[in-house]
Amino acid sequence: MPLAADDVDRFENCRPRLEAIAYRLLGSAGEAEDAVQETFLRWQATDVGRIEVPEAWLTKVLTNLCLNQLTSARARRETYVGQWLPEPLLAGDPMLGPADTAEQRESVSYAVLTLMERLSPGERAVYVLREAFDYSHKEIAEILDVTESASQQIFHRAKKHVADGRARSAIDQAAARRIVEEFLSAAASGRIEPLVRLLTEDAVSIGDGGGKVPARTKAFEGAVAVAKFLRGLFAPGEAKRALVGGVPGVYAWTANGGPAVVAVVDGRVVGVMCLEVTAGGIAAVRAQANPDKLERATARWAAGDHGEPLFHAF
Repeated sequence: MPLAADDVDRFENCRPRLEAIAYRLLGSAGEAEDAVQETFLRWQATDVGRIEVPEAWLTKVLTNLCLNQLTSARARRETYVGQWLPEPLLAGDPMLGPADTAEQRESVSYAVLTLMERLSPGERAVYVLREAFDYSHKEIAEILDVTESASQQIFHRAKKHVADGRARSAIDQAAARRIVEEFLSAAASGRIEPLVRLLTEDAVSIGDGGGKVPARTKAFEGAVAVAKFLRGLFAPGEAKRALVGGVPGVYAWTANGGPAVVAVVDGRVVGVMCLEVTAGGIAAVRAQANPDKLERATARWAAGDHGEPLFHAF
């Protein structure tokens, strides 16, 4: 039986929050949208009049769909070409979800989304629901069909795993933006010394091309190695221009709440480079170039006004 208009509205009111949960769990906007749509189909197929707390019911269904997806994703990522990185979301994207607290902002940062790949599906679900959406352990226990004490233990374990992998001493956004601009100026100079000065000694660079854009299968490690790679990446080259379909305009921007470099060709985002900036310098450069993971970024970019690029690469 078709849903009544009020029941459709009840779901749609929950949709932004459901998408934000699913994105944090899956690291993919497209997969998050699919999971939320499947949740709607489950909502449509049930007797909604008998559901006492629709938000709790929808969150439980969505979370379990995402857990199933995460389990199968692990197998798929074993055959993924090169490094796997999450899909970046540009500033203002509603799928980024709540950002009122430091914990909420941290939970959707590109660095933490990458680190959450180390967690088991259950650990990831508890971490996201507690850290980003402030569910109580009692509520999480009901969603995941575990005990309240088990939820607490899983959360502490997951939080430790994430904290152990984080670069410490994050700095404020204004300072981070200045470093991004310095970073781009250094990258455009063609010299490695200015880049080395901006990087931490143990900096890493990781790229995801998904087998569709060339990307090294292993990370570059150490300031000098990363600087040499970046110098080559921004150096002029006909082959690179042909690969992306033109000369990219390069912008200092924000992705997942953190400093980022966005490369755009004719309105199409061809790369998003997320920088993990600490008080000691840039600790990590994570570049997403897989076109399948840049479609939403391109749509978001088209909806805004960005001014002129800082420079043109290649």
